[in-house]
Amino acid sequence: MYTQTLVSLVAAASTVLAAPHLHKHIRAEPKCPIVFDGRVPLNTAPTFFDTYATNTIFNPDYVKGNDIKWSEILKFPNDTSRFDGDKYTAVEVTLSDKSIFQKQNGFRRAGLQFLKDASDGEGGKGVKTLHWSVKQDPARPLNLTHEYLNVWHEAGDYSSNQIQFQAGSIIGKSNADKNNFKILDRNGAQLYTIPIDQKNWQNFALKLDYNKNQVTVYYSVGAAELKAVSTNKSANLAGGGQFQLGILKKPTGSTDVVNNGYQSKNLNEGQIYGGIFLEDSADGCVSL
Repeated sequence: MYTQTLVSLVAAASTVLAAPHLHKHIRAEPKCPIVFDGRVPLNTAPTFFDTYATNTIFNPDYVKGNDIKWSEILKFPNDTSRFDGDKYTAVEVTLSDKSIFQKQNGFRRAGLQFLKDASDGEGGKGVKTLHWSVKQDPARPLNLTHEYLNVWHEAGDYSSNQIQFQAGSIIGKSNADKNNFKILDRNGAQLYTIPIDQKNWQNFALKLDYNKNQVTVYYSVGAAELKAVSTNKSANLAGGGQFQLGILKKPTGSTDVVNNGYQSKNLNEGQIYGGIFLEDSADGCVSL
């Protein structure tokens, strides 16, 4: 009896001591000035994203299929990432056969743009850090025989992406790493790669030093603190532009991927996002 009581007391004490430590690592608040906040508040109605009258987070017009609303594209899993805490929710960007933007018949795409982001705006100046977390949806898996563009900063003249976060089989390259996320510069040079985790949140941050044309990559899994995994890599960040987060799925079997190529029918794919925000890192501040 005495032994059982002692064990119970020790277990209870261990739980009390461990709780603050657990809480500390599950929730994290941005510690730097936020330039654009893409975190979605809990209980946000899907129709919130459809018009300028309500959508104060993302551009309701871009970038999506011509005949589909954001309320039909976005899903809201009951889940949160490291920087969502108890105030924000995950958001899933999905693709369907309707995901054709303008006349880009080769692509299937849906990309969220920060509402106040502009080609010559603050997002492309000074030193900024873009945060996002991703999680895979087993009900809407990506087809990794295709090339996917998931997060990118597109130059103001639309000629290139200064930085790009990709998945799947990169066109023109070996598909040996198709199951990896790849962070590439505008010339396709690899800055960082990591296998896609099919179960856990993967957290990324890119510190973009537009003054020095340098990129630092931060990464962690689950609720763990971000760590620098690629530091001050040279990359041409010139040209202004805007951020996009979502999915751009390229076709196969074509040399003109924008306009034609193979895409499967009855498309139902998704990428879950959380903890989306851009912060000012001019003084070296990065939320970890």
